[in-house]
Amino acid sequence: MRHDAIIVGGSFAGLSAAMYIARARRSVCVVDAGAPRNRFAAQSHGFFAQDGSSPRAMLAAARAQVAAYPTVSLVDGEAVAARAQDDGFLVELADGRTLEGARLVLAFGLADELPPLPGLAERWGASVIHCPYCHGFEVADRRLGVLNVSPMSVHQAALIAEWGPTTFYLDGGELEPAAAADLAARGVRIESAKVEALHGEGSGLSAIALADGRSDPLDALFIGPRNHLGSPIAEQLGCDMDQGPLGAIVKTDAWKMTTVPGVYAAGDISRGAHSVTWASADGVTAGVAVHRSLVF
Repeated sequence: MRHDAIIVGGSFAGLSAAMYIARARRSVCVVDAGAPRNRFAAQSHGFFAQDGSSPRAMLAAARAQVAAYPTVSLVDGEAVAARAQDDGFLVELADGRTLEGARLVLAFGLADELPPLPGLAERWGASVIHCPYCHGFEVADRRLGVLNVSPMSVHQAALIAEWGPTTFYLDGGELEPAAAADLAARGVRIESAKVEALHGEGSGLSAIALADGRSDPLDALFIGPRNHLGSPIAEQLGCDMDQGPLGAIVKTDAWKMTTVPGVYAAGDISRGAHSVTWASADGVTAGVAVHRSLVF
């Protein structure tokens, strides 16, 4: 079967795009590997009328609603390759299946590159967090830290101070005098020692251990890790990239079309700022653009 559109990725951006294509009564196939980027978080915050909801529950409800449209096909699996053919695209799945479509929406998301700090990975999405707008309110006025993992970490430390007393852990790195002065003006404490490990009960955080033997009490640690595209498909197709603050993103126009005609990108892979609201909005834009391209 040839679809009007194939969507690679069935999270917030992909399902939003599918919804709008389906409502235009066009056939759309969503391929989803079942590993959304925010799967580590118990709650999602800031999304209209869904504040505090489970990301998994939100996606399950959206998937069921999208599946109710008669022109929608949902495929569980991993898309591993794609290429242009004739007047459309062929998508290959890891299990050997192939799909054909006139248009292609890439919404496979990003993968975060967590630092190999003992105790960090098991707390990611709980007490080790990224976005203060998504999770800052819940830890406000507690003991907060920011780990130096990228050039953006200084900016993050200055921002996190809005939510409570903040320590910037340099982790053995260096800080420019101007940046140190800016953080001091924001009331941010600077700790220069190397960080050795995180401690706490379960996924909670109670202290950060320093290499010199000291231990700082801590309730939440913010990090802004580098990331990479969750699939090589955009590069396989020849889509141009932009350099985002923490990694490469797919270059798109205002309607989310990439530099390859007929290929669209939505969600975290196509923007520097990330949230479920932005991802869904990007999906809506891509879905409308796909339909209009099929009409005109």
